[in-house]
Amino acid sequence: MNEHTRDQALPGAGPASPLEERATVRLRAGGSTQPPPPPSPKEATRPPRYAPEWLRLREPADARARSVAAVGALRERLARTPAPYGGLVVHDLGCGTGSMGRWLAPRLDGGQHWVLHDRDPHLLRLAAGTAAHRAADGAPVTVRTRRDEVAGLTAQALAGASLVTASALLDVLTREETDALAAACAAANCPALLTLSVVGRVGLTPADPLDTEITEAFDAHQRRAGLLGPDAVTAAGEAFAAHGAGVRVYPSPWRLGPGPRELTAQWLRGWVGAAVAQRPALRPRADRYLAARLEACAAGELRVVVHHADLLALPPAPGGGA
Repeated sequence: MNEHTRDQALPGAGPASPLEERATVRLRAGGSTQPPPPPSPKEATRPPRYAPEWLRLREPADARARSVAAVGALRERLARTPAPYGGLVVHDLGCGTGSMGRWLAPRLDGGQHWVLHDRDPHLLRLAAGTAAHRAADGAPVTVRTRRDEVAGLTAQALAGASLVTASALLDVLTREETDALAAACAAANCPALLTLSVVGRVGLTPADPLDTEITEAFDAHQRRAGLLGPDAVTAAGEAFAAHGAGVRVYPSPWRLGPGPRELTAQWLRGWVGAAVAQRPALRPRADRYLAARLEACAAGELRVVVHHADLLALPPAPGGGA
């Protein structure tokens, strides 16, 4: 491919790593709660699955997109649920650089202790070093990190949790992993706020005849090897409901352009690159398409809406209801 190739996409913006290398969070019961050790020489030379640059680049768009209404409903529930001594205990799954905590902690009242989960020790150090320090009412926020990788998610791993949260995680899980997450949250009797899952719809202005074909190929790539991709919100809603939770879904679209353009350009490279990885026959037309789209982006003439959804799952409230 030419200079507009997907190879320029930052890790995380482009096609995901092979299935065995993906950053799915699989929590160990009794996993380490100490700060992560420095990476081994082998880990230090391994290409990142999600580049911190990509995660930082998307953080403002994530913050604008996440549903404030979902947080309002969550606050209402938490206000009716006695917090343990010391405040809320929040588990952030696949925390990356910690953007979810920086966004959510200042929107919740009361003391909070965040447990940041990721398999990447470098990202865990970044997340811990840039975490929010104060809640909405000025109460203190503390953090610890937990490096988790390969075991099954259990209620024991979430013992004492007040809330489980994650961002852009559901669509890289399988149905079995999603069922395990719902079961663990139900056993721990805690809500889950799972934000920014793709839903399989993208709108570009101006439109192009190839938009639909690229979207379909990208969605197929998201579903490879049993991943839920754009079916994640529906599957997760069914899983949590099967475990007795009340499920609410809120739109949380990215709206890109014509302002800061670097995120839009990186997203375009990754989106088209994933489509071509799934359907190599698209490559010649996709090259021309991507070049034209990047030129429009650079000129401030492109607008993109990437549709996501936020899912809030609430266990039955004391005295009944959700």
